[in-house]
Amino acid sequence: MKRIDFTNTQVASSQTARDINRGVVLNLIRRRQPISRADLARVSGLQRSTVSLITEQLIRERWVVHGPIGRLPRGRRPTFLRLNDRRAILVADLRPAQTTVGIADVNGNFLSQETMPTTRDPGFTAGALAAKIRHLMQVYSDRVFEGVGISIPGRFSDVSRRIVFAPNLGWPEFDIKGTIEDATGMRVEVENAANACVLAEVWFGHGEQVRDFVVVTVSEGIGTGVFANGQLIRGMNGMAGEFGHVSLDPNGPSCTCGGRGCWEVYASNRAALRYYHESIKSSDGLTFQ
Repeated sequence: MKRIDFTNTQVASSQTARDINRGVVLNLIRRRQPISRADLARVSGLQRSTVSLITEQLIRERWVVHGPIGRLPRGRRPTFLRLNDRRAILVADLRPAQTTVGIADVNGNFLSQETMPTTRDPGFTAGALAAKIRHLMQVYSDRVFEGVGISIPGRFSDVSRRIVFAPNLGWPEFDIKGTIEDATGMRVEVENAANACVLAEVWFGHGEQVRDFVVVTVSEGIGTGVFANGQLIRGMNGMAGEFGHVSLDPNGPSCTCGGRGCWEVYASNRAALRYYHESIKSSDGLTFQ
């Protein structure tokens, strides 16, 4: 099945209309569920026959299921549609210290979450992650899995299929996508962690009705996701949100990226820990162990 854009609500009239309008209908069901076919046609501007064809296809593919039956004073009672919450996505949030692995349904509700250590050995960590994913697939074997989504604290290249810039992980370039796909048999999508936060806000959070906003994440490093004019901004080589590695002082403390004085050496969790160490060492001759 082709990937569906959950943010598109503009109807197309070109040769690609079938795929685009399919995404429009699914997105409207997600946002307004439960919703009838008649209301889908009214809101989208599509013909009722087109809506019926699309919804029947989505039902066959188990993206959508029938919900409650509406009440009318006379005439045929409408059947409402909703997303199939038996359909699920396996997710992993890869961080320098630990990785969170879980399952979420298509409405963004988490069914399970657990953590595992992240090591400096990418092959070992990927193997452990794949084992966790296979275990969750067995435990939740009644679910229809769409694929695996992995967020990383850095940049992933769709061309080379590798993590190409993630200094806080301390990994060399690594094919996380292919490794997990081969080990699980599932399709894998990899996204920058801050960008993933942006998309989550657009789909399930307060950003759904906002066309311009910025997400700033602070942990071991600093990540920035930019949503402008209704689109996620990636920039040249996917570096649009790498503000954490903008140098504020070329003579400042060294950063994991190899530079000096980067924003995150002053404002991240690691920076706060460094400040604490320094304050303890300078206080009455005490040292911190």
